[in-house]
Amino acid sequence: MNAAVLIPALNAAASLPVLLERTLQFVSRDRIFVINDGSLDATKSVTEQFGVNVISHERNRGKGAALQTGFDAVLSGGFPAVITMDADLQHRPEEIPNFITFHSLTRNDVIIGSRLHNTMQMPFHRILSNTMTSVLVRMRTGAAISDSQSGFRFIMRNVLEQVRLEADGFEAETEFLIKAAARGFTFGSIPIDAIYAGERSHMTHVQTTVNFIKVLLKQY
Repeated sequence: MNAAVLIPALNAAASLPVLLERTLQFVSRDRIFVINDGSLDATKSVTEQFGVNVISHERNRGKGAALQTGFDAVLSGGFPAVITMDADLQHRPEEIPNFITFHSLTRNDVIIGSRLHNTMQMPFHRILSNTMTSVLVRMRTGAAISDSQSGFRFIMRNVLEQVRLEADGFEAETEFLIKAAARGFTFGSIPIDAIYAGERSHMTHVQTTVNFIKVLLKQY
């Protein structure tokens, strides 16, 4: 499957060279989309050196806005599916083929890379926030969503055509799952490695938590 890869990026000039070099072992340049979300560093110029697609926001608009910009580009490009990844090296490009293989076996519309199958390397605050939010999202949607905060996802084109993000921030990833479940799309999950370098969970930020609750309670 000629799935595209979408990478929202904010001030990621330090990590993108390694990420793109590894991703290019599995995905051709024309299928990689980096959304430069108003970065103040060399994110744009560093990405351009790799010959992949770069779309820039003039100002920082948030992860949700970056994802929707990327989804629109994927749809315009006619790609059958997209795999979303974070730009900070928390996701291993080497696991991209696993999503394609799993889709070929299950035909799930959305496949989430779950970090909760093995929490040995995961900081406690992330175990707590990821587990709690995933339980709440499962209760809200009734869908088998194992790790609702994971940004490593496989999404079929028909989902992108029917689900459009309204939220601009990190809560958009939850909004996407709720809307996809409400439209009857199917979910699956595969285990992925949890890679951390001391980053805080965004769900520990008060405003992000408030926004998550608003999205969880909103009727779509």
